[in-house]
Amino acid sequence: MLNIDQFELYSVAVITLLAVMSPGPDFAMVSKISLLKGRREGILCAFGISTAISVHLAYTLLGLGVVFANNIWVLNTLRVLGAMYLIWLGISALWPDIKTIIFTLKHKQPSTPLKNEQTPKNTLAKNSSAFWSGFACNALNPKTMLFIVSLFSQVISADTSLLMELGYGAYIALAHFVWFALVACLLTSARIQQKVFIFKIWVERVTGLLMTSLGLRLLIS
Repeated sequence: MLNIDQFELYSVAVITLLAVMSPGPDFAMVSKISLLKGRREGILCAFGISTAISVHLAYTLLGLGVVFANNIWVLNTLRVLGAMYLIWLGISALWPDIKTIIFTLKHKQPSTPLKNEQTPKNTLAKNSSAFWSGFACNALNPKTMLFIVSLFSQVISADTSLLMELGYGAYIALAHFVWFALVACLLTSARIQQKVFIFKIWVERVTGLLMTSLGLRLLIS
């Protein structure tokens, strides 16, 4: 029979929920994919995020998490890679507008925004699926790594059994999937999709700017 520390159990449950629901790159990624590509892709993105959580959990349970967290070069590498990935996604979303501006400056002719609005293109990583977009977004986020390491080193006791730690890990991964899948479902409801269809090009522009700003903020933090 498992010896469960009730305080530890409740602490892990509450801290995980607060961390999952706090806005960040994962939320921006799921929102973008759900709004522009649909519910199925949004749920796949959520699954990719929860899978990346499992990777963080794996090296933490193996004892490598503390080693990584105490080596500044590991954190800096993750920070730079994650920031560049977000910036690349943001610029990709804004690329149609950037090309229009470049064309206008080069030929000194008025741009054609109406054509761009009529044929908006989702420029999110053409050769990557929604799953891998979510996976990369979370796996390259150093804040997620620090959250997992801190949780298992400061909140979860060293006397906690491996089976219980695996249970905590499964809960954390499941919480990420359920929350972001719920976000995907809410953002793809019929009422919201009707509004998104009208302002789709602006949704892509706003999410592009948001991801770029998140990447720049992560890069200089």
